[in-house]
Amino acid sequence: MPGFEVFGTEEKQQVMEVLDSGVLFRYEFAAQRNNVWKVREFEQAFAAYTGAGHAQAVTSGTAALKVALTALGIGAGDEVITQGFTFVATWEAILDCGAIPVFTEVDTTFNMDPADLEKKITPRTRAIIPVHMMGAPARIEAITAIADRHRIPVIEDTAQAAGCRLQGRHLGTFGAIGTFSFDAVKTMTTGEGGMCITSDAALWQRMSEYHDHGHDHVPNPGGRGGEGRPFVGFNYRMMEIQGAIGLAQLAKLDAMVAAQQKNKQFFREAASVLPGVAFREILDPAGDSATFFSFMLADRKQAAAVNQVLREEGVGAIRWSENGWHYYPNWEHLLQGKTPSANGWPFMAHGKRRVIYDPQGLPASTAILERTLTYQVPIHLAEEQKRTIAAALKKAV
Repeated sequence: MPGFEVFGTEEKQQVMEVLDSGVLFRYEFAAQRNNVWKVREFEQAFAAYTGAGHAQAVTSGTAALKVALTALGIGAGDEVITQGFTFVATWEAILDCGAIPVFTEVDTTFNMDPADLEKKITPRTRAIIPVHMMGAPARIEAITAIADRHRIPVIEDTAQAAGCRLQGRHLGTFGAIGTFSFDAVKTMTTGEGGMCITSDAALWQRMSEYHDHGHDHVPNPGGRGGEGRPFVGFNYRMMEIQGAIGLAQLAKLDAMVAAQQKNKQFFREAASVLPGVAFREILDPAGDSATFFSFMLADRKQAAAVNQVLREEGVGAIRWSENGWHYYPNWEHLLQGKTPSANGWPFMAHGKRRVIYDPQGLPASTAILERTLTYQVPIHLAEEQKRTIAAALKKAV
């Protein structure tokens, strides 16, 4: 990753069609746009690719989560369960809806632990957001079975796993809504951008209208429809240039995933020289989008020692326990309730603290992640770089 590694004539041609039309806005201006509707075309192509009934393009993966939560009616006082190993956007979107994030442990898939999920459900739980972290699936079938039993909708945060499949079925299609990110470091990228997919026409309608200030989209796509407004909305519209780049990148996605799978196999073979090394559990290796390679050592001390050697050789790995964006104990703004709101919202309401998070509240996840090292897997991996990484890992033995 990411998709900018394969930017070429296809992206340029798609963008030039937008510039030649003179219309950057995704709606209206039919007479001026020469029948160029790139965002609409991207939505249709992405829905067809994933097997979803509908797709709604938005400005980012974070926006996709907010749009999905809103479409499901999530609001103040509700609880939404997600996992404690994710990018901060997952729980930021929950808080921005006025709801309260509840965090589960992760298991050896590095994704939501279904057993802990069952323990965290309360009468206030209104949605569950498993995250397919680092391009590989959560135990989504077990998670949706639990959710169905409790009649709770599931939003799949598939931000890092476009192109990933589980037994042939695309991630993002197991729950009520799947959300994706196309930012600068994703396998397929539009610079910024995101997508919601669903097979529920009513949910798609709500997402379509909410992301466009609540505009009535009854005859959508193309025009916005009438001037009725079923509810208050916001602006999360994708622009035509992003849609154009998305079309070119989507056409390359399977080839990018295949290249990452090949390069990930190199990383696994290279890391196998480490005594006692263990690897992340991948539920369906054939469907893995292979955006990251993770390996586990005996304990935190050994992981630190190995990575010190790798850093000295110029090929240091990611240590999640040092990471401030994905690692629950390091989310000081969440744990300390930091907010720009003068009244303390969303952590405070009516002068009272709504929720307090324990930094040691996810010990099983901490035990896994503090002994884990991770490499991002590129699409292009030069032979010289392979030799450097393999030699560094052998030195770390």
